[in-house]
Amino acid sequence: MKKYFYMGIVLIILMAFALVGYGAYLNYSDENQIAKRMDERKLEISGVTAKVKDFRPVIEMDVVRLYSESMADAAALTEGRIKTWCVAKNDRVKKGDVLLVMVNEQLPLKIRQATSAVRKAEAALAQATSAYRRQEWLWEQNATSKEKYEESEAQYRVSAEALAESEAQREQLLVEADQLNVKSPVDGDVLIVYHREGSYVKGGTPLALVGDFDYLRFSMTVPDEAAQNIRLGDTATMRFSDNALKKAYDTEYAAGNRGLAERIEAKLVEITPSLDEKAGVRRLVWEIDNRARILEPLTYNGVSLRLNKTHACLTVPLAAMVDSSHDTVFTVDADGVIRRRHIVTGADNQEDIEVYGGLNEGDIVAVESFDGLEDGMKVDVSLEGGDD
Repeated sequence: MKKYFYMGIVLIILMAFALVGYGAYLNYSDENQIAKRMDERKLEISGVTAKVKDFRPVIEMDVVRLYSESMADAAALTEGRIKTWCVAKNDRVKKGDVLLVMVNEQLPLKIRQATSAVRKAEAALAQATSAYRRQEWLWEQNATSKEKYEESEAQYRVSAEALAESEAQREQLLVEADQLNVKSPVDGDVLIVYHREGSYVKGGTPLALVGDFDYLRFSMTVPDEAAQNIRLGDTATMRFSDNALKKAYDTEYAAGNRGLAERIEAKLVEITPSLDEKAGVRRLVWEIDNRARILEPLTYNGVSLRLNKTHACLTVPLAAMVDSSHDTVFTVDADGVIRRRHIVTGADNQEDIEVYGGLNEGDIVAVESFDGLEDGMKVDVSLEGGDD
């Protein structure tokens, strides 16, 4: 009886071990299946192909400094007090027009004293000339000594020099008197009046800013690749931020501008170095027709420049850029494997961006979300925009 009892106990223990082993086997098998499925799982992403298309770049400029090639300060050339302004802000003037009249209370007295000194020098020279000529005649007649003759000649020359010096001093004072009439250094508009009537100023003090602002210019530097797509005479449309077009100098400039709706056209007038020379970067100079008096020669913030002419180039969407440096994308190769790739880009048009190097036409790049993407990962890509 005991024999059967012990056999039953052993059988129960063997069945328990079998059940435990089978459970462990199932657990191990399930874990392997899950791991295998995880390894074979593919992340679903969106992608586009790099395409060659007609492109109009938009260049965003944080700061643009507009300047005039004909712009200068009218400065005081001598000291004095401003008596009368002959012009007002916004007046159109020509080079040489009198802008204001100054007075110097001491200058008329100095001129009278200089004139008196000239007259005395003229009288002294007349006396010395008469004495010299008399001694010269006597010398020719052998009726005077050589010493007296040379003495009269020396006195004559000293008197002539004294007169010339007195006349020069008077002439200098007359020039200073004429300089009290401050004149415009260039043709243009009176943009700023620095001092009011009654102000006392010294020589060299700027009194008014005058310039011809019918045409304004600004410059930028761009990579050679971007410069190769444009030519002298090309035009672009400028757009200013909402608060950029405002009057700064109490002038008529920017009066009636349309803010964000305002469009200014710029023309490319200079490329340095020229396109036939090798260079890594080039300086572009643009000119603006400002006869409508919208802009001033100031520094403007937040300006965009959209070229009016298109050019064919390789592009990808801005959404394909991994970061703000715009030099990295995720590509998908023929086996569906993600590759992190460094590229060279240019300008964008707020939707697409130029690609100068690192991609070929037809390459597939990931767009929108890059969460979880790693180099070497397998993905299922869904092409956007009807790409095959």
